[in-house]
Amino acid sequence: MLLPNEIAKKSVATGKAKANLSAFQMLLLGAFAGAFIALAGVGATFGNVYGGKIVGALIFPVGLIMVVIAGSELFTGNNLMITALLKKEITLKQLLKNWCLVFLGNFLGALIVTLLVVFSGLFDSISDTVIATATAKSNLGFLEALFRGILCNFLVCIAVWMSFGAETISGKILAIFGPIMLFVLCGFEHSVANMFYGPAGLLVAAKNGVALENLNLGMFLINNLLPVTLGNIIGGAGLVSCGYYLTFLRKK
Repeated sequence: MLLPNEIAKKSVATGKAKANLSAFQMLLLGAFAGAFIALAGVGATFGNVYGGKIVGALIFPVGLIMVVIAGSELFTGNNLMITALLKKEITLKQLLKNWCLVFLGNFLGALIVTLLVVFSGLFDSISDTVIATATAKSNLGFLEALFRGILCNFLVCIAVWMSFGAETISGKILAIFGPIMLFVLCGFEHSVANMFYGPAGLLVAAKNGVALENLNLGMFLINNLLPVTLGNIIGGAGLVSCGYYLTFLRKK
């Protein structure tokens, strides 16, 4: 494995490579990542229903494993590009372009999977759980969602950071698995995962004619996705990326 200071240098090179992708690549690879995370959410949902919360937590890491090993662009993981920005290897414009396009691609990929799963009828037998999950997420207080987002992406970016240090596929899987399992088990909030959970609840309710009192698109976007996204940026870019920059990359 790479040493921690070597991982920091690799994160700079990785951030530079991500910033130099074309807009099309950012969107398409973002859609792949959104689809991978949504599929992990589908599996974790069934795991929660039939095996309990810990089973769902053991299933969900498959999403980030696919993102890292298959190759795709995940907004939350790309918060680590801050190291490249601080080292002046990329510009703020390049960073924001990547984040915006990848975020949009993630949402697109997650929605495609959500539509396919909901209208395939797979969630019909567990519709109450799917709706309840979306409702609970959409009724969090702003600070609750923000803080859960910070905690979540601290762990997600630590998982990605450790995967940089692993030089084998098995090593990358092991590096990713623990932190992701931990965030799911603890109930932290991940913006891209919620691009699946929120719309899934809304679509299942619409498909089955369920009247909703405490869930609508506006509530999901404002009460959950907005604060969770901000929290994810603070946890990933602010704590992990800036923290390791100050430790290993800042000129003394």
